[in-house]
Amino acid sequence: MSKIGIFFGTDTGSTRLVAKKIYSLLGEELADKPKNINRASPEDLLKYDALILGTPSYGIGDLPGLAAGCQERSWHEFVGLLDGHGFAGKRVALFGLGNQERYASRFASSLIQLYRVFYGYGADIVGRWSSEGYRFEHSDAIVDGEFVGLVLDQRTQAHLTDERLRVWLAQITPQLLPVMAEAA
Repeated sequence: MSKIGIFFGTDTGSTRLVAKKIYSLLGEELADKPKNINRASPEDLLKYDALILGTPSYGIGDLPGLAAGCQERSWHEFVGLLDGHGFAGKRVALFGLGNQERYASRFASSLIQLYRVFYGYGADIVGRWSSEGYRFEHSDAIVDGEFVGLVLDQRTQAHLTDERLRVWLAQITPQLLPVMAEAA
């Protein structure tokens, strides 16, 4: 059976730490070690049938990258490399970080950009998450009343992260496993 690929963009390291927690919770039997998207190619992602992709939020719903003021290349630069590649038949679960107090009017809005990119390339996006339990004014990452993926606030709700990860992974792992078994 193939494994789940975990890729993340980061600037301060928070998204990397969450990706490592996800890997630890899934275990090496189910997932490969997380990889920073600035060290990945489209082919690196395409070798997986199941992916977990993470992003922090930057600007007003921008993907992180040099254009958003990050110190290194990230998702913004990576998505430009995807032309000519398709993700049909791939299952993708998304997670995003944001700060609901400081950026209440655009909480975790960068997650919608990642969703649009991979949905646009044919991926089957799984792992929506309830917006209950958060305090914010607006998020572009809400579609049909739910976040398009798991949203974490490491600044004001870090104490909820581990439990949210456990619940979300219990939800998405069965959705990711069938596509992995079909590919084997």
